[in-house]
Amino acid sequence: MDSQLWQGSLGGNFSDCPNGSQWVWDVFSECAQDSRDFASIVLGLVSIFCFAGSSLPQYYQACKTGNMDQALSIYFLLGWLGGDSLNLIGSFLANQLPLQVYTAIYYVLADLVMLSLYLYYKVKNQSRGFSAPINAAFAFVFVGTVSATSLLGRADSTVETVTFKGRTLLSAAVDAAGCEPFTKKEIIGFTVGSISSLLYLFSRVPQIYTNFKRKSTEGLSYFLFALVMLGNSLYGISVLLKNPDPGQAEGNYIIHHLPWLIGSLGVLSLDVIISFQFLAYRKRRPRTSDEREALLGKQDEPLDS
Repeated sequence: MDSQLWQGSLGGNFSDCPNGSQWVWDVFSECAQDSRDFASIVLGLVSIFCFAGSSLPQYYQACKTGNMDQALSIYFLLGWLGGDSLNLIGSFLANQLPLQVYTAIYYVLADLVMLSLYLYYKVKNQSRGFSAPINAAFAFVFVGTVSATSLLGRADSTVETVTFKGRTLLSAAVDAAGCEPFTKKEIIGFTVGSISSLLYLFSRVPQIYTNFKRKSTEGLSYFLFALVMLGNSLYGISVLLKNPDPGQAEGNYIIHHLPWLIGSLGVLSLDVIISFQFLAYRKRRPRTSDEREALLGKQDEPLDS
């Protein structure tokens, strides 16, 4: 699941970045003074494209197999949507740049499309256990749609330059001196980012269980997880490559970005487990409930003498 990419923590004046690139400052409000900073920006950009395109293969797979409601865990989708929704909320709390806000909105809308497909096939296939999870899903879709629509109208409001790395668009803005304690704004961003990262992390657990229970990954697109794994890897590297602000220690920089590092690199380990499930179950076809009932019925029939 679900991190931010650009940080203009040095203020809004390019004179504060004497050795930096003018166009990078103009476009990203980022002070890129050496190859390490440039590499961080490039990797962060690529990670965004990976996250943005990760849902598309699953859309295709859902239309192809028609069993998305069986292949995906509803709690996986809700956790993912919850993480991206907190991202979107945090992008306004932190007054992020319009590009960051629009990217956050895109992630939420992509999640809503995914959830809508799940609900469509759930209703179409008339699966059992419909009520509780589906009611929660409908509530998420409704709230998410209303929120995204209302926030779109505010995306052009005045914004400040803050951090922006990867799928999780939240990050605490670091004081230029690097030695100040957390401000109120940083605490809010840190808290929201931590909850978002936990939602991304724990959303994988029900999906792993669903795959194990079905003994199959049919209906899932591996490219969904492969692109997210690539995006999280690139994001984690981009954060570690970024030079701390002048006067800021490496340890202080890592602490300020710890929730997003855990959210990206921590999710990687669980996505590796899902990758092994794809390998283990690649030749198996899941049995439907009708097939299981038929097999059980045959076992109960008395043998002919």
